[in-house]
Amino acid sequence: MRLSRYFLPVLKETPAEAQIVSHRLMLRAGMIKQAGAGIYSWLPLGFKVLRKLENIVHEEQMRVGHIPMLMPTLQPADLWRESGRYDDYGEEMLRIKDRQGRDLLYGPTNEEMITDIFRSHVGSYKDLPLTLYHIQWKFRDEMRPRFGVMRGREFYMKDGYTFDLTQEDALHAYNRHLVSYLRTYERMGLQAIPMRADSGPIGGDDTHEFLVLAETGESEVFYDAQITDLKFGDREVDYESHEACRAVLEEFTSRYARTDETHDEALFAEVPEARRRTARGIEVGQIFYFGTKYSDAMGATVQGPDGKSVPVHMGSHGIGVSRLVGAIIEASHDERGIIWPEGVTPFHAGIVNLKQGDAEADAACEALYAGITALGLDPLYDDRDERAGGKFATMDLIGLPWRITVGPRGLKNGVVELTCRRTGTSEEMPPEDAIARLAKIYAPHRGVLVG
Repeated sequence: MRLSRYFLPVLKETPAEAQIVSHRLMLRAGMIKQAGAGIYSWLPLGFKVLRKLENIVHEEQMRVGHIPMLMPTLQPADLWRESGRYDDYGEEMLRIKDRQGRDLLYGPTNEEMITDIFRSHVGSYKDLPLTLYHIQWKFRDEMRPRFGVMRGREFYMKDGYTFDLTQEDALHAYNRHLVSYLRTYERMGLQAIPMRADSGPIGGDDTHEFLVLAETGESEVFYDAQITDLKFGDREVDYESHEACRAVLEEFTSRYARTDETHDEALFAEVPEARRRTARGIEVGQIFYFGTKYSDAMGATVQGPDGKSVPVHMGSHGIGVSRLVGAIIEASHDERGIIWPEGVTPFHAGIVNLKQGDAEADAACEALYAGITALGLDPLYDDRDERAGGKFATMDLIGLPWRITVGPRGLKNGVVELTCRRTGTSEEMPPEDAIARLAKIYAPHRGVLVG
């Protein structure tokens, strides 16, 4: 993409309403625009990042055999009355009447809807296990929406639902999700720590939240410092194996890590004092096993091997896709702007032409643009007739991981400058070497479906 043809409405000044880093930088970098309290338009740069995250989630869900679908944003209130949650959920639920006077709601989650789909089409244990998921806009009418996309009213979320015959199988589905989420977050450049949590209005006894450590996190967290040394890496896990998933779960959950809601001071005291840590955390996902809570209430049963009708065991598993954009920025920025991890960056590299209109510089930039594009990568070429300082400031603000700077002086020596946004280090090299370096850097990240 050529910047002269792109829609990137960057701001020089920080809007007064932005209270945290991610909100400030998303507004300044032209990623979002507020449409109403807690409701945002996702402008092209922000939308590209959102799609990158969405695609990673899809890939990792399908890797473990989960099946994508799409449910409606508006749901019949009668389904929620069946489960008993219509009145219990509280004022966060946006309740609506249509022109016929029927009660609807803008879904904050989909346990009732998916249970109704299941009971309509599945009747035998032979159709289990089953995991269905979707990524969809949701709405919760927060009393005090704030912090940009971190606590908005409208948000983009992956929610998946598991159906199993037995508790043992359902807990395997729970463990499988926890393991797949570890891989998902690492692909996004994040370390999200699974912490024992409270189930809230969804219910159930088994639940973990995934939290990213950040100073602006809303939750106080308590953890054993050893947990931050754990990496999922490129290990291959047999997701069908109960033992393999349980082993990874135990590796990542055996050390103390809890939110303030479930913190146990006595258990925390058993951690060696040198390893005890308290910090702030941002929730980016949560998994639940809630047994037969919804299947009992809504009649979601199957015929078991003995011919008797039994309620299915269920779980739900969510990832806050739009919230993740803010969380990544909170975890990865500096005083100049965003620093995107390579796996989620909106553009893979920026090309800065220091002397637009110079025949040699223009030709070199065009050749770099073509060479990077030929790799299947997506460069952003700043071809504007702007001063160099302004071009560098824009690139730093929007946070592309790599920048190639092209100028007449370097070209006389046959080199361009490749700069790493995270470290600030620069290296001069021939243009073809810069292209080759990018190819090597992005080789591990080529799985994302949409650029």
